[in-house]
Amino acid sequence: MSIQSTDQIADLITRIRNAVKVSKNEILVPTSKLKTQVVEVLARNGYIAGFEVQEGKPRGILKVTINEAGQNAKINEITKVSKPGQRVYSAADDLPTVKSGRGMIIVSTSKGLMTGREAKKNRLGGEILVKVW
Repeated sequence: MSIQSTDQIADLITRIRNAVKVSKNEILVPTSKLKTQVVEVLARNGYIAGFEVQEGKPRGILKVTINEAGQNAKINEITKVSKPGQRVYSAADDLPTVKSGRGMIIVSTSKGLMTGREAKKNRLGGEILVKVW
């Protein structure tokens, strides 16, 4: 497991996507505040079963439970929208919907990470990080 990645969110999203494809129930990822917040939004909206932060040296480990044993994953597709070479920003009125409202986007706003629906409700725009359905 690598300690450092260029794009933290892309690394997390790729690990989740690969685990879903091979039907793994959980993954271990080096932790960071941003990764923890992304996983928290996914758990709050029911896309993953849960997560746990384990302290360690030099860096803690984020244990992400994608689904319970014997269940199918709720994630069909998860992609990174904003990339280091091409950031994607949107105003509150222009936030996109995913699969006619069946999916969600995660937006980085001035009030922290939230879903596209929460950002529209709070009239906040920001950087679109992740698209999931």
